Amino acid sequence: MSGTAHLSERLHSFVDDHAISGGVAAIAAFLARSTFKPTTSVPARRAALSPSRRATVSVVIPCYNYGHFLRGAVASALNQPDVDVQVIIVNDRSPDDTAAIADSLAASDSRVEVVHNDVNLGHVAAFNRGLRRVTGEFLVRLDADDLLTPGSLARAVALFDAFAEVGLIYGNPRHFTTPQPPPGRVGRVSWSVWSGATWLAERCRQGVNCITTPEAILRMSVVDRVGPLDTRLRFAQDMEMWCRVAAVSDVARINSVDQALHRDHAASMSANEGSPFDVDLAERRLVFDAVFSGVGAALPNASSLRAQAHESLDREARRQRSPRLRRVARRLGNELAYVRWSVSGI
Repeated sequence: MSGTAHLSERLHSFVDDHAISGGVAAIAAFLARSTFKPTTSVPARRAALSPSRRATVSVVIPCYNYGHFLRGAVASALNQPDVDVQVIIVNDRSPDDTAAIADSLAASDSRVEVVHNDVNLGHVAAFNRGLRRVTGEFLVRLDADDLLTPGSLARAVALFDAFAEVGLIYGNPRHFTTPQPPPGRVGRVSWSVWSGATWLAERCRQGVNCITTPEAILRMSVVDRVGPLDTRLRFAQDMEMWCRVAAVSDVARINSVDQALHRDHAASMSANEGSPFDVDLAERRLVFDAVFSGVGAALPNASSLRAQAHESLDREARRQRSPRLRRVARRLGNELAYVRWSVSGI
């Protein structure tokens, strides 16, 4: 195996297990690993795989022109064991057969309801409209081209029940490009828990997102506290939500298991609307400004965290111009397409 191929394979493994956003940012983090440690670690022998009660999890699925994927996404939510599921499909004025498929799914299962937008609102406002229908204790935003893995919601509820201060849980998303989704991988499941302030500080230190979205689940009482997605943001509204939640609650991760399957395909929004580096960087600056001018302002070190985030983004801008990293990027070639938007883990 050549040195380049070995590095490429290691990068694939790293981005699937470590939350890095953006090509050059991914390489920089790969070359300089984080020493970020959880506040609490729960080993596999103590981490529960299912809760001792049935909680209701609401899954909001915004859908625009993804009617051909919609049945799979909905089935992956409805087939979750050990939890009650509410599915809310928001048809964002899709010109394809989304409306008919969504209505058919709702007619065949009382757990599914559909919101039809009269005009196309965009994915952020569409999700927020579905959010207003949520009745569950916990919340998942699932894009119509992605899927939840079996048992993912039960694993998350068990962790929520063990740590009442946790408002956000995420895990590993398995990325795939095949027509048929692969099975979710399950290892010896353990938990990592951070204080929200510690987790947010790491986001400021790195300046990048660490959750793709389908593998994340939120406690609705915390969402009610911090509010819906910020419609001022076009690309990084999910990152801003995670940071807002971390400003008021703890954050946890389910390790050694795929919590969701993220479909990478040519028609995806990240492939077609993923912003150029300078636009992406500017949007992430807005993320931290929004967080620390909102709920994050109450943190005792808010000013220093905001300054650190901007310093991190300034460093990333300089790295983007680094000849060394550009040489690595050229060697990795198509591997960077795999990490071009937001690949999850920590």
